[in-house]
Amino acid sequence: MGEPATPGPGAPPEATPLPHPADGVPDLAVTVREIEAAARLLDRGRGPFAVDAERASGFRYSNRAYLIQIRRAGAGTVLIDPVSHGADPLTALRPVAEVLGSDEWILHSADQDLPCLAEVGMRPPALYDTELAGRLAGFDRVNLATMVERLLGFGLAKGHGAADWSKRPLPAEWLNYAALDVELLIELRAAIAEVLAEQGKTGWAAEEFDYLRDAGARELPPAVRRERWRRTSGIHRVRDRRALAAVRELWAARDRIAQRRDIAPRRVLPDSAIIDAALADPKTVEELVKLPVFGGRNQRRSAAVWLGALEAARRTQDPPEDAEPPNGPPPPARWSRRKPEAAARLEAARAALGDVSERVGVPTENLVSPDLVRRLCWDWAGAPDAEEAVDAFLRAGQARAWQRELVDPVLARALQPPEQTD
Repeated sequence: MGEPATPGPGAPPEATPLPHPADGVPDLAVTVREIEAAARLLDRGRGPFAVDAERASGFRYSNRAYLIQIRRAGAGTVLIDPVSHGADPLTALRPVAEVLGSDEWILHSADQDLPCLAEVGMRPPALYDTELAGRLAGFDRVNLATMVERLLGFGLAKGHGAADWSKRPLPAEWLNYAALDVELLIELRAAIAEVLAEQGKTGWAAEEFDYLRDAGARELPPAVRRERWRRTSGIHRVRDRRALAAVRELWAARDRIAQRRDIAPRRVLPDSAIIDAALADPKTVEELVKLPVFGGRNQRRSAAVWLGALEAARRTQDPPEDAEPPNGPPPPARWSRRKPEAAARLEAARAALGDVSERVGVPTENLVSPDLVRRLCWDWAGAPDAEEAVDAFLRAGQARAWQRELVDPVLARALQPPEQTD
């Protein structure tokens, strides 16, 4: 692999380029037999598994994995196609899932990949997230290439992270990029773990990794989910309930098509076209195709669908309200007018958390969920023992023990009226 540049406290002056995996790009395991062979190879290795997955976000409706990369000491790297084997994914990938259940997984930005891996039966018995570790260490940039360069002195080839990984066959240069994603994860885990140990944060990281690993199995308190159609880009242009109903119906029709065809919704119909149609309210094909986008061949074929959605919006007896039903506090910008005492609490809490963040070298959003802090400051009604009440609130919101130990006392002080803080 060659000698890396000597890493220093910042990025090394010259990173050693690593354009290809040291042992070359492995063959892609596609058939059931090839996947079984990959499992046997991994089983002969030792220690933790470096794991990554590639999806097709922005191209497909689903969040499924279209490529799985795994590396293990003594076994090397395997690349697995989880979709083209012609069998049930859970059955075809079970041999790999069973081997992966024998030791720790190392991932970078694990929350991105764990859901699609769980979908094919792969769940880690233990977890180490190098990106999250970098955040806890106080690194200002935590993408994989930057951390590898900073801690190991190598420069990884870049360029295909946002590609359409559902494409088949996968180009050779994409497979090269994918193999590099796990090439140095094991070494990176060792390097960032050493940094955390020097900072006294090993225990903090362990709590975070356990929380992340168990996220899928945890029972969270019920919450009102935001109406997704209200996220349509440009919806601020829509001023009346009838037009809002049209946005809702067009969005829902698009979502059904996208889900059925497994295509990203905005590739079926862009948000701008939904807003244009909702505002113009065309009633005939001729009127519809005069609008931008709808005059194209594909949209002409779907004209009946879009006109049907607009007609349903006109007939509805339940048009949506102008504003979404509240789910938690309003935006903080409105607090000073609606609840000035809560605005003062939030300002004090943010300042106090900023001080803690600077002292321990952890971003404030990793010290405690910003949403939890907002809810606490908005709903706070006082308590005989403020610190105990804060701890109970944060515990119910899934804050970890290390977080509560750091922030309970400072938040309890910030929540008190000014005259009670002396």
